Amino acid sequence: MPAPAPGNGPRFDDVLPPLVDHHCHGVLRHEPDAATFASYLTESDRSPAAGTTHFDTQTGFAVRRWCPPLLDLPAHCPPERYLARRRELGPDETRRRLLGATGIGAYLVDTGLPGDLTGPDETAAAGGGTGHEVVRLETLAERTAAAAAEGGGDGGAGADPEEFTDALARAVQEAARTAVAFKTVAAYRHGLALAPEPPAAGAVHTAARAWLAAGAGRLTDPVLLRHLVALAVATGRPLQIHTGFGDPDLRLDHADPALLTDLVRATAGTGTDLVLLHCYPYHRQAAYLASVFPHVYADVGLTLTHTGPRATTVLAEFLELAPFGKLLFSTDAYGLPELYVVGSALFRTALTEVLGGWTASGAWSADDAHRVGALLAAENARRVYGLGAAGRKRERERCPRSR
Repeated sequence: MPAPAPGNGPRFDDVLPPLVDHHCHGVLRHEPDAATFASYLTESDRSPAAGTTHFDTQTGFAVRRWCPPLLDLPAHCPPERYLARRRELGPDETRRRLLGATGIGAYLVDTGLPGDLTGPDETAAAGGGTGHEVVRLETLAERTAAAAAEGGGDGGAGADPEEFTDALARAVQEAARTAVAFKTVAAYRHGLALAPEPPAAGAVHTAARAWLAAGAGRLTDPVLLRHLVALAVATGRPLQIHTGFGDPDLRLDHADPALLTDLVRATAGTGTDLVLLHCYPYHRQAAYLASVFPHVYADVGLTLTHTGPRATTVLAEFLELAPFGKLLFSTDAYGLPELYVVGSALFRTALTEVLGGWTASGAWSADDAHRVGALLAAENARRVYGLGAAGRKRERERCPRSR
């Protein structure tokens, strides 16, 4: 998907490797109605303002800018016409066309959300890339507790807290065998101001007993959240951490990545990388943490999708302080293949405008700009998640550059 180059700056659509979308979600297998479609354009779970729709957002306008031409419609066509064309094509063809146009070669899919969503392999197959799983810790714990309550699951563990915590430890270890990373949404469940040290076994058992006795629903106990983080860190797999904005279920001031400073210090030297997701409007705080702690990385995903033409400014602000080997691309796309298109298009456009502008001004050389572009697009993620040369070769064969 070509991105315009500013002035005499370098073009990136011709030289970027296939993108590594290091944090995303599955897409709907069925055709959504108009209201459901629009609900995926916002982080809000409420109705839009009277007289408007969720298309009246930067994300909605970006969908209308980038997606209609892929479905044989003019850019900026009315939502009603776009949705009608979508229904004509059906969900499978729509998914194939849209994902196939993103230039994404690897999809690292968080499988922790409910719904009839495509998994890593199905998502990647539609886009012509490779799929990998990211395991959401809180979902894994809730499933383990549900299995324990039924008297089945891992080893037939019942609702005894010690048996549950043993089963949970085994579940994390088993997941680490195939998943490329773990993810925590502690920002939603408690906030990021968690005590950094792993909780003592007695405290974990006490918290587990109370949670199981209450029916083991949505996990919000800070002791168990800290325990999950500790289990994940011990595997050596990268740990993705939601920070910054999201739906109204979180308190934004409790999702500031600066609140993780003590945890960051406590995990230094463990061999586990921490990847701060989304970050906005605290992206400068995230960039600071990435600049001073070797095992901390930051992610520009979701932020660019929701800031539209201002994505260029936001990316430039990330790059003010974050080392160039520390920023990763993602779309955080969820539900709609359109969000993969928008995320990748806005990233390419912002990257070209920022790095191309710096090159045109003489601040950077074209060679350095191209090298940094490749780092952000794919190579940083490949290094963090251990995606090897064999996978890179498959993705280049299946996903030509800048389709």
